[in-house]
Amino acid sequence: MDASQHKRKFKRICVFCGSRAGNRPSFSDSALDLGKQLVERQIDLVYGGGSVGLMGLISQTVYNGGCHVLGVIPRALLPHEISGETIGEMKTVADMHERKSEMAKHADAFIALPGGYGTMEELLEIIAWSQLGIHDKPVGLLNVDGYYNSLLSLFDKGVEEGFIDSSARGIVVSAESAEGLMRKMEEYAPVVDGIEVRKCCEVLDDLLESTASVDTPKP
Repeated sequence: MDASQHKRKFKRICVFCGSRAGNRPSFSDSALDLGKQLVERQIDLVYGGGSVGLMGLISQTVYNGGCHVLGVIPRALLPHEISGETIGEMKTVADMHERKSEMAKHADAFIALPGGYGTMEELLEIIAWSQLGIHDKPVGLLNVDGYYNSLLSLFDKGVEEGFIDSSARGIVVSAESAEGLMRKMEEYAPVVDGIEVRKCCEVLDDLLESTASVDTPKP
């Protein structure tokens, strides 16, 4: 059977990215390019809900291209990440934990663009979930102008020093261009060593329920 017949088909991809545009025009260019790649493939966007920075660029591009956009944002961040009109469907949640669980629940794959601490934290948690067998969805890193070179080197160091299994190092797919990254993710085969992969929807439902039980005051 031809290799192209084994390519993954994504309905929705979750993109982690900065609420700032960064100092290089290439960061904004890559966000726009990734948005165009999603539109060309008719893939809907799940993201952190912001209307500024790289968040605003990719969400507006996907929305203008006719694909559905779902933004998930904690109430506390509404004044900081929303400027002007919201883009697409917006879901407000209680906190960051619920935000990540909700985004993961609705996505078939994940991509990180350049961003700050929040972007990196979201990326690392979704990688850890893959290592634990909570999901087997592709995790992509759009390494614009080598932005994530140091992080990838740290992953390699973790393998070298015995803290990360060599098989788990293959969880992260990286590329310098949006088109190249999409191709790699479409051909991605899950790499989980010795751990049974549970159904993602069941695990994420459990996470959402546990979050709701903490946030909901008892009568």
